[in-house]
Amino acid sequence: MIFGKTKVELKVGIFVFLGLVILAIFILSIGSFKTWTSGRTVNFVFHFVNGVKLGAPVRYAGVDVGEVKSMSLLPLDTEGRIQVKVGCWVKKELKVPLDSTIWVNTLGLMGEKYIEIIPGKDFINVLADNQELVGMDPISMQEVTELANKIVRDADDVILKIKNKEGTIGKLLGDDGIYNELDSLIKDVVAKIKNKEGTIGKLLGDDQIYNDLDALIKDIRKHPWKLFWKTKEKKEQPKL
Repeated sequence: MIFGKTKVELKVGIFVFLGLVILAIFILSIGSFKTWTSGRTVNFVFHFVNGVKLGAPVRYAGVDVGEVKSMSLLPLDTEGRIQVKVGCWVKKELKVPLDSTIWVNTLGLMGEKYIEIIPGKDFINVLADNQELVGMDPISMQEVTELANKIVRDADDVILKIKNKEGTIGKLLGDDGIYNELDSLIKDVVAKIKNKEGTIGKLLGDDQIYNDLDALIKDIRKHPWKLFWKTKEKKEQPKL
């Protein structure tokens, strides 16, 4: 009787153990843990990370190769700016040239922030384990808003100057004297052309020039080979 009870308990224990193993494998797979994948740690330094969080993806030429594992503040740099060191786990076989470009990218306009690596060309000098590489700082929304406001203010100033006939464009568009001078100049040119005066007027009004051009065009149509024929110069015969 005791032996049968022990056998049932053994079967239940084995069943529970297998269930726990399957559950652990499922949880590890859902969490994308790199338990069985060999990797290494590389560090990127920014002055502003724009909301990058732990576990954010790391992409190499658009391909997922790791994730953000740690973030820490560093001492101020020589310019007095705060530095943020982002520690990233990446695949062991990944080679990051030292001339690569590192920046914080966004999935869509308001999506998740992640680390983007655009590989360089110097694959001889690559980023070693725990080595740091300085990345490009992303532009914050505050800077974008300030830039947009500055553009709007500058546009308002230009429009106001044009309305007040100030500046080059304002004077050009608002000064009646300039308009009248241009109008007089155009009328004078048109009158000279009609009266066959000046270079353009003589060229357009001279019938002889028109007739010569017309004869030349007709001759080329009849003898198109003349366009490719080079007239040979006649050599003077030696006098006896």
